[in-house]
Amino acid sequence: MAILDSPENLTATTSTAAPDITESSSDLNLSLRRRRSSSNSAGAVAELSSNIDQLESDVGGEMMMDPGPVEESEALKSNGKDCGHDKDKVDNRENRGGSDIKFTYRPSVPAHRVLKESPLSSDLIFKQSHAGLFNLCIVVLVAVNSRLIIENLMKYGWLIKTGFWFSSRSLRDWPLLMCCLTLPIFPLAAYLVEKLAYRRYISEPIVVFFHVLITSAAVSYPVSVILSCESAVLSGVTLMLFACIVWLKLVSYAHTNYDMRAVANSVDKGDTLSNTLNADYSHDVSFESLVYFMVAPTLCYQPSYPRTASVRKGWVVRQFVKLIIFTGFMGFIIEQYINPIVQNSQHPLKGDLLYAIERVLKLSVPNLYVWLCMFYCFFHLWLNILAELLRFGDREFYKDWWNARTVDEYWRMWNMPVHKWMVRHIYFPCLRHKVPKGIALIIAFFVSAVFHELCIAVPCHMFKLWAFIGIMFQIPLVVITSYLQNKFRSSMVGNMIFWFIFCILGQPMCVLLYYHDLMNRKGSTETI
Repeated sequence: MAILDSPENLTATTSTAAPDITESSSDLNLSLRRRRSSSNSAGAVAELSSNIDQLESDVGGEMMMDPGPVEESEALKSNGKDCGHDKDKVDNRENRGGSDIKFTYRPSVPAHRVLKESPLSSDLIFKQSHAGLFNLCIVVLVAVNSRLIIENLMKYGWLIKTGFWFSSRSLRDWPLLMCCLTLPIFPLAAYLVEKLAYRRYISEPIVVFFHVLITSAAVSYPVSVILSCESAVLSGVTLMLFACIVWLKLVSYAHTNYDMRAVANSVDKGDTLSNTLNADYSHDVSFESLVYFMVAPTLCYQPSYPRTASVRKGWVVRQFVKLIIFTGFMGFIIEQYINPIVQNSQHPLKGDLLYAIERVLKLSVPNLYVWLCMFYCFFHLWLNILAELLRFGDREFYKDWWNARTVDEYWRMWNMPVHKWMVRHIYFPCLRHKVPKGIALIIAFFVSAVFHELCIAVPCHMFKLWAFIGIMFQIPLVVITSYLQNKFRSSMVGNMIFWFIFCILGQPMCVLLYYHDLMNRKGSTETI
C-alpha cells in the first residue's frame, strides 16, 4: 500500500472522494461484522495487531492505534483502489470527528508495544531536557534567598556603610592612580625595541635583554608603589591586576615577534614551513596593532584579529546595566554577609576544629555567590562589552567549566585568555625544548601561583603564601581527580569533587586565612 505516493495521485483522486468514502465505510462495516462472528478471537487480535504494524510502517513509523483505518486499507487493497482512497484517509486523520473515537484505542489494540526506559533512569537522565527542573531550581533559589535576605535585614539591619563605593580614604591612593596611568610607558618601550630589532639595528640577544628588563619593571614598579603607600586593599588589588595584565601582554608581544622573526629567517633560508603556518611572516612592527592589542580582551598578541562588522550600541547599554546591577549585588553580599561572618570568626588554624568547619561552611554559600557574580561580571559582561566596543570577534572568554569532570578540565575552561597564554607561551615552548609534560605542567602552575600571590599579598602588605600554596596544591588535585575519573568513568564524581574543593572548602578557607592575618597585622578589627 502506498500512502501519499505523489501530488499527482492526490490531484487525480479528488473528484472521486465522496463515492469512495461510502464504499470504504461499507467495506469497513462488513469487515467488522466478520471479525465479531469469528470464533478465534485471539487470531483476530493478532491479525489486527499485524495490520496496525503494517500501517505504521507505511506512514514512516507513525504510531496509529486505530483499527478502523487498518480494516479500511484491507478493503481498499482487495478492490484495487489504493490511489483513489489515499487522500481520503489522510483527510480523515487530519479532521478526526466524533465518529473516530469508537475506533481509537480499542481494548483489543496492544497498549505496550516498544521497549522504553523511564526518563529519570540512568540510561536516559542525561539525554533528557531538564529545562523545567532548571526553572524550578531558579524559583526555589530566589524564594529561599529572598527569605534569608529579609531575615538578615530584620535581625542585623542595614550594614552597608556610606563609604563602600567611595570614601575620603580613596583620595590618599593617588600614587596608585598615577602609577596606573604611567603603565603605558612599558608597551611603548617594547614597541621601540621591536622597531629597532625589525630594522636590524640591534642583535637578538640585546632584544631579549631589553624585553626582560621592560617586563620586570612593569611588575616591580607597581609593587614598590603599593608597598610604599598605606593604601586601601581594593585599590592595591586593582593596580596589581592591571600590572599583571600588562606583563602578560608584553611577554606575548615580545615572544610572538621573536617567533615571527625566526620563521621569517627560516623562509629566507629556503626552509619549508608546515601547512598550519598560514600567517604572513613578512610582517612590519605596527604601532596601531600594539595599541589595539593592549586594550583588546586578549593576552595573546597577533598582528590582526577577527573583527565584527559594527558595534551594537543598544546591546552595549543593556550589558552595562547588567554590570551595574550584578556589581551592586556582589557588594551587598560582601558587606551584609561575608564581612560579619569573618569578623565574628576565629583564625581557622588556631581555634577549635568544629568551630572552624562551621565558619567555613557558613561562609561558603555567600562566597560562592560572590565568586559566580565576579565571573559573570568580568568574564561575560565586561569582556563582551570591551569586545563589542572594539569589534573584537573571538569572544570565547570561557567554556562550560561548570561541567568540569576534573580539576585539569576546570583550569583549561574557566579562564580562556589566561589558558591560551599559558599554552602558547609556557607549556608548548617547554615541550618544544624537550621538557617532560609533567615538568611543563608544574612550571605553568608555578607561574600562575606567583601572580596569584602577587595580586593578593602585595595589596595586603603581607606574604603568607596562602594563594601560592593553594594554586600549587592544584597539581596533586589534577592527578587525583583524573585518576578518579578514569576509575569510575562517571562525570558526576569528578564534577562534585571539583565543586566541593573550590566552593565549599578552598575559597572560604583562603578568605578566612587572609582576613585574620590582615587583621593581626593591623592590630585592629577594621573592615577590609
